[in-house]
Amino acid sequence: MSDTAPKIDVVPVTNEGELFQALAIREVVFIEEQSVPEGLERDAEDVSAFHVLAMKGGHAIGTGRLVALTEPPPGEQGKWGRIGRMAVLSSDRKSGVGAKLLTALEAEAKKRGLKGIKLHAQLSAMEFYKRHGYEADGAVFEEAGMPHLEMKKTL
Repeated sequence: MSDTAPKIDVVPVTNEGELFQALAIREVVFIEEQSVPEGLERDAEDVSAFHVLAMKGGHAIGTGRLVALTEPPPGEQGKWGRIGRMAVLSSDRKSGVGAKLLTALEAEAKKRGLKGIKLHAQLSAMEFYKRHGYEADGAVFEEAGMPHLEMKKTL
């Protein structure tokens, strides 16, 4: 990476305009690229979730969210969260943006006293999450027409 490459900052979503930017990225990645039905991509948790945006040169290029779970996964204790809706625009993939988003969401989870994180990883992203300490938990299942695996990590 050259010195002239714009810096990537991950910032919390603090207003409706920023939330719309996050939803727009998700629309491009999930609805347009991956053909996820809009009714599955958008849900009631968007209102209460903690969202982040990856910003580069003043433009939003990635997003993700953290949702508090009502109960811990089987066999676990304490408060847990779920990271999801991780999306990076295709022009910025493979440049570390996903790792920055994940790190920021995990930091927020720790700040909130969560004991661990669960997520539904697309199989194509499973190795990415394994590199960040997540372990497969259960069998492959289909979500939005794509194979996924539930993964978890104790914080």
